[in-house]
Amino acid sequence: MTNAGMSRRTLMAGAGAVVAGGVFVQGSAVAAPAVAVRIGPEDVRYENLVRGNNFRFVARPDEIRVPTSTEQVVRAVDEAVRSGRRIAVRSGGHCFENLTAAPEFRTLLDLSALDEVGYDSAKKAFVVRPGATLGQVYRTLCAGWGVTIPGGGCPEVGAGGHIAGGGYGPLSRRYGAVVDHLYGVEVVVVGKDGRARAVVATREKDDPHRELWWAHTGGGGGNFGVVTKYWLRSPGSGAVLPPMPRAMVQHVTIWDWGQLTEEKLGGLLRNFGAWHERHSAPGVPQAGLYGVLEVQQRNGGIAMLSVQADAGLPGVDAMIDELVGTVGAGLTPVFELRKTVPWLHKMTWPGTGEPGDVLTRRYKIKAAYLRKSFDNNQLAAIWRGLSDPAGMPGGSLLLVGYGGQANAVAAHETAIAQRDVVMKAVYQSVWSEEQDDAANLAWVREFYRDVYAETGGVPVPGEVNDGSYINYADADLADPAWNTSGVSAQCLYYKDNYPRLQRVKARWDPRSVFRHALAVEPG
Repeated sequence: MTNAGMSRRTLMAGAGAVVAGGVFVQGSAVAAPAVAVRIGPEDVRYENLVRGNNFRFVARPDEIRVPTSTEQVVRAVDEAVRSGRRIAVRSGGHCFENLTAAPEFRTLLDLSALDEVGYDSAKKAFVVRPGATLGQVYRTLCAGWGVTIPGGGCPEVGAGGHIAGGGYGPLSRRYGAVVDHLYGVEVVVVGKDGRARAVVATREKDDPHRELWWAHTGGGGGNFGVVTKYWLRSPGSGAVLPPMPRAMVQHVTIWDWGQLTEEKLGGLLRNFGAWHERHSAPGVPQAGLYGVLEVQQRNGGIAMLSVQADAGLPGVDAMIDELVGTVGAGLTPVFELRKTVPWLHKMTWPGTGEPGDVLTRRYKIKAAYLRKSFDNNQLAAIWRGLSDPAGMPGGSLLLVGYGGQANAVAAHETAIAQRDVVMKAVYQSVWSEEQDDAANLAWVREFYRDVYAETGGVPVPGEVNDGSYINYADADLADPAWNTSGVSAQCLYYKDNYPRLQRVKARWDPRSVFRHALAVEPG
């Protein structure tokens, strides 16, 4: 199925879909009451809803509101503003940092019940509500229309924050970031008068609200208002959304840590980076490959390369062989496996994509963009951190392939400023017990600071580094104890796009109702 070949009849024939105001949605249209469910501390549901995915952070708001309509969001925001309660907005709850559970937040808007996915015939675009998980999005688009978005591989992540921050995943090198397909947003904003209202903004050149749409193409969640709808439609005449692959091939190679020396670890990382430097131009055949290299801390025991690709790509096996052989040159695998599975199986099962198969989930994640491979000083710092006998067994460094079609968009066209990078780097530690918080936090923070020691402990944009990704939120970037570069966290995330985001903030959130530790400040 091609985008151009998708007829209106095909789009309207979604399995189990019903008409609701011109929108074809999964399930049945049910009239919502005017007021969102209010859950207070005395309610049996409260303790079950105050935690997000990262168990390090537990919210204690005065109330949790669970809206099921845009109108309910408007009313809940109105009431919170009038009563002086700070508002936190949560969709899937997978924020890596304490941006929705901090003690100053007194109203928590839980958008998980706003989870419809469907097709809006009026806008000729797919509509996704913020509470829909990525797994729901993939399943519904697959069953109804055979299309998809190039989103992340963790099916329980909520679409709300994922899309607002840019969104990427296994198909992004082939089809770009999720926001490259964002047609419009519906946002509940608060004006100078303190009253909430819903505004629709699209990418149409003559839309008077277009800047509000632009701010949601990578400007991050919780900055400008409450997104209640996303409309997704690929740019170009007749474009709808990318066709989903019929099946995905995945190749996994594992090496034992014991064979790694400083030279061999450096070679492993350089090889992965060099391959991406050579094969990350938009449109090259290898842009269909998505590779993730994880090197665990020595106490974790392994290094692993995972490669995913559409099984229908011409020459896919040969391209995977070349990537695997290049990256692992000089090392002997202890395990290799290649399997082909249906697209939906790969993106929604097995597991939930949660970090750590433990009863409690505690983690700290830091990140950076890379324009090219690490330099020698950075490789030396990586060796020190990963080979330290006193390191954390749940610690690791991941290099994630990027670039390709994601680099086909100019930096100013969306709020994502990093449009000439080839990889994302992720520094993480994952553990289970609160008593281990201090040791794990110290290890990953010091590891990261050592890698970026020459630029004030953070990835200041330059020849190699290019700032960081807002969906991998890291409050340390705003802490002078960990960021001595003189470059603000916001400039690390948004670079030259930050002043424009500030102007949008001033226009659409003049009272700074929506703010958090990494928020866009009014211009």
